[in-house]
Amino acid sequence: MALCTFTFPGQLNGSVASVLQKQSPLSSYLFFGTDLQHQAQNNLNQVKKRSCGVLASLSERGEYHSQRPPTPLLDTINYPIHMKNLSIKELQQLADELRSDVIFNVSKTGGHLGSSLGVVELTVALHYVFNAPQDKILWDVGHQSYPHKILTGRRDKMHTMRQTNGLAGFTKRSESEYDCFGTGHSSTTISAGLGNLQFFSNENFFGIGMAVGRDLKGGKNNVIAIIGDGAMTAGQAYEAMNNAGYLDSDMIVILNDNEQVSLPTANLDGPIPPVGALSSALSRLQSNRPLRELREVAKGVTKQIGGPMHELAAKVDEYARGLISGSGSTLFEELGLYYIGPVDGHSIDDLVAILKEVKSTKTTGPVLIHVVTEKGRGYPYAEKAPDKYHGVTKFDPATGKQFKASATTQSYTTYFAEALIAEAEADKDVVAIHAAMGGGTGLNLFLRRFPTRCFDVGIAEQHAVTFAAGLACEGIKPFCTIYSSFLQRAYDQASQRFLLLLFITMFQIIINLNFICVVHDVDLQKLPVRFAMDRAGLVGADGPTHCGAFDVTFMACLPNMVVMAPSDEAELFHMVATAAAIDDRPSCFRYPRGNGVGKGRILIEGERVALLGYGAAVQSCLAAAALVVPHGLRLTVADARFCKPLDHALIRSLVKSHDVLITVEEGSIGGFGSHVAQFMALDGLLDGNIKWRPLVLPDLYIDHGSPADQLAHAGLTPSHIAATVFNILGQTREALEIMS
Repeated sequence: MALCTFTFPGQLNGSVASVLQKQSPLSSYLFFGTDLQHQAQNNLNQVKKRSCGVLASLSERGEYHSQRPPTPLLDTINYPIHMKNLSIKELQQLADELRSDVIFNVSKTGGHLGSSLGVVELTVALHYVFNAPQDKILWDVGHQSYPHKILTGRRDKMHTMRQTNGLAGFTKRSESEYDCFGTGHSSTTISAGLGNLQFFSNENFFGIGMAVGRDLKGGKNNVIAIIGDGAMTAGQAYEAMNNAGYLDSDMIVILNDNEQVSLPTANLDGPIPPVGALSSALSRLQSNRPLRELREVAKGVTKQIGGPMHELAAKVDEYARGLISGSGSTLFEELGLYYIGPVDGHSIDDLVAILKEVKSTKTTGPVLIHVVTEKGRGYPYAEKAPDKYHGVTKFDPATGKQFKASATTQSYTTYFAEALIAEAEADKDVVAIHAAMGGGTGLNLFLRRFPTRCFDVGIAEQHAVTFAAGLACEGIKPFCTIYSSFLQRAYDQASQRFLLLLFITMFQIIINLNFICVVHDVDLQKLPVRFAMDRAGLVGADGPTHCGAFDVTFMACLPNMVVMAPSDEAELFHMVATAAAIDDRPSCFRYPRGNGVGKGRILIEGERVALLGYGAAVQSCLAAAALVVPHGLRLTVADARFCKPLDHALIRSLVKSHDVLITVEEGSIGGFGSHVAQFMALDGLLDGNIKWRPLVLPDLYIDHGSPADQLAHAGLTPSHIAATVFNILGQTREALEIMS
């Protein structure tokens, strides 16, 4: 018998609605009868329209508070346990006070603003309903955790955010027991909550992930992973959801859908929509809410009535599922997660009711709650321009004006973009690829000039690399532009991993074929993909999660890869042209944050001691050479420019004409210095009297802080280099003087 979806709920309106209203608090979130479509759409619209009170009037006047508002309720909250007796009305007041506290704290320190403002109500609801740290709450990405930090005993330290010896800008396990997992990179929390290996010392075994480990130990705590819609675009999130559906462990995944990827992907004319099919699917989920609610009706009827109604309810469920899946919107349930949503992420009442219900439900398996939020919520300037207020410098809360230091020169990033545009003007085959980082990589400039030759693949670095490889196969010249630390996420594709995801929805299968094929996608096939690695070396306030320490090491070990690093902006311009000209193998070049084939060069001719710098470290070598001049020393300073291939003639010349050779780089052990040592050993250059010393980043993660503090911690300042020279020469007094 044919079933009419729109008449069925009308017939059930009286009986079923009354039953379900008694059943659970969730029933208030369901609508029936002829007003179903209207009510659902109206309720969803409230997500965007609830700024109609004081904040709306402030927004219309272009103003915000110039002085920090009083926070009488927040002042009584040091830890989540202090929230447990608050009413819903008081929780809303707490959220308002928490939001202003975030704004004024970030205005003094700089940091990630928009993402934290978007999750204020969600943070309050989570800590009200769940019992952290026993219940594990994971934030993905961790830059939205500022409200979480304030509510978990760190409010008095918020003025130290991202500063030396201060609070980290992301969640950090060593900082607080409430930070159960560090998340400086995206798309990891579902895996961490479910699939990462975790050691339980009191049980003497390894458990598979927090949820599975809990199950193995017989624990009853909850595991909640909050993941943004941008972070959900990465393949790891889907691999984790597939595994979660298979293992069927109790776990809560909260999809924070703010209709933007989490990174600043603006073009020059303002923010742009998130890329990819996932964004469209989430939009369809929002518009198809009545059909989803009809399924909830069917499930409620089955539980309450049972018997002969079960078959009919199952048909309604199947029909609604079929209609929704026709638009591709049941992906989550095909992966085995029970879907709830969309939910107004700024309604404390709704959030608390749903979280309580999910927490108390005695069913097995993962649940996904789709929460719709607004990035920058409650701060008018961030609401209007979420891209500009994603990450901010210090700013004036009243006007939103950011106090950005004026630079006398352009940044390396801008120079790179201009160089790439120049190459693209001359060669129609040059294209640019980035992973949701058009603003951060400077490719927004390229996009404006060449809108059809710039590709944003979303937060999917692995896909970016293999996509570039495919383009190279067709004679296109791709420049794959990725932060050094983010390239680590793509290294499997750059070097050794071939990943095939085969979705077979009928059987709900994802097959992950991980062929152990060394240097498969790019290097083994000698495909001319050009890797532009921004944010190389130390990066200051973003700390170790964004520090580009390892790219030289992991790229230079690939047999076919050309590895370069400019010492200044002019060299960067030339290296872009060099990379474009290399058409028979892959190449890469690294350049630092901020301002400022195969042959090196001598910059200063000296004697006895030679400093061979790589990349931005050359500038420190030049400064160190100036420091030792008053002490009667004149050093040779050389710019290597290439790590691979090395300039063998330059190295032989330096070794034969000097007593000491010091290699200097802002990279990890195993990088440029190691390649120089390998060559010298095989060439017999170490068999003589030469003294060689490598200066590299220490074998540890350097915490966030100012760039100067980080460089001093690493021992790579000009004074450290000069002191190393004196120590090798036996002039310890001069070494102490130079360091003081």
